[in-house]
Amino acid sequence: MSPLQVLSQQPSVEASVTTVPDKTGPDKGNTLKILGYTAFTFLVYLSMGLPLAVLPTHVHLAMGFSTTMAGFVISVQYMATLISRPWAGRISDTYGPKISVVWGMALCAFSGLLLTLAPMAHAQVRVGLGMLIASRLVLGFGESLGSTGATLWGISGVGPEHTVKVIGWNGICTYSALAFGAPLGVILQKHWGLEAIGVLTLTGCVAGFLFAIYKENILSAPGEHLPFRQVLGRVTPYGVVLALGGVGYSVLATFAALLYNHRHWDGAVECLTAFGLAYVASRVFFMGSIDRWGAFPVGLISLAIESVGTMLVWQARAPWMAVAGALLTGLGLSLVFPAMGVEAVRRVPQRNRGAALGVYTGFADVSFFLVGPVAGALIEAFGYPSAFLFAFLCVLTALGITQLLSRQKTEAVPA
Repeated sequence: MSPLQVLSQQPSVEASVTTVPDKTGPDKGNTLKILGYTAFTFLVYLSMGLPLAVLPTHVHLAMGFSTTMAGFVISVQYMATLISRPWAGRISDTYGPKISVVWGMALCAFSGLLLTLAPMAHAQVRVGLGMLIASRLVLGFGESLGSTGATLWGISGVGPEHTVKVIGWNGICTYSALAFGAPLGVILQKHWGLEAIGVLTLTGCVAGFLFAIYKENILSAPGEHLPFRQVLGRVTPYGVVLALGGVGYSVLATFAALLYNHRHWDGAVECLTAFGLAYVASRVFFMGSIDRWGAFPVGLISLAIESVGTMLVWQARAPWMAVAGALLTGLGLSLVFPAMGVEAVRRVPQRNRGAALGVYTGFADVSFFLVGPVAGALIEAFGYPSAFLFAFLCVLTALGITQLLSRQKTEAVPA
């Protein structure tokens, strides 16, 4: 018996995901149960959020590298995430999502260790840069395993009929962690240095690792899995919308601090905080709109709002305009992920939904990985506003594709 099989059965529930949901408890009970799984997502994205507003300026201004390299240091994480998403989904489907989460927490903790050690190489900036890149790569693998596993674990734990709610709370944990982590990371770096961010990341993810070991695993239904190419083909249209819509966030997250520095403004963290708070508020107050009105109408309205937000940041002539644009970007993007995600996972049988989630979220990683170098190159050629114009055009394209999909929607695949 392999180590994966041993861990997956300590303890395990040999049941289909369709037999797990607790239909007897109140809705509040389901929410608390979901939060018990999405807490791992919070830890993963807190690890991402803590250095988010610090690393670009640290690499560009403190270490003396170009804006393209600053963008690459952020986006290289998403390359690792993209590579490992299908693998994380297959592990979750085959051995249970607990395995994916346990590995994810361990890798995120190791990323924190590397981030702690990187400042010690300050005399050799290339060595320090290499350690930062290694930390980001490891964090990318950890993000993929941890977030994919946590989402499927939640869906398996409360039942596929609560898919929208699980994805919704997963997003709340994601962006509340980013919104909380970015300003906290700035404070930690200002008072105690970059290594303080690494220590907090290491500590939090070790705690998450121990909590995941304690929780019960849930195995999906036995049966033949769809070939990866079929899963990819069914999920791709919805993933493309997610990728293009995500450009608004990834440009904002990567280059807001440098835009503020270029314009001699204070308060770049307020941009990311406004985005995160609006994102979370939209999920809390409007999450039920997908079940009420349908995924495509919600997706269309959300992308329209996001397009206005990215346009405002592009045209910002004062900090308040950038903050308002970030707020609308978060408000709009918030429901794009669950709306398109629900449509994506409905296209595959339940035993393949871990792989479908991995592929779907992988499209966001494509966006994040490509945006750093592309937008960085645009900035060097045309100035900082060009990156936000690029984001605006991408969101408009996503809006057009969603309109086409809404006219050609197909039936869901039965379980």
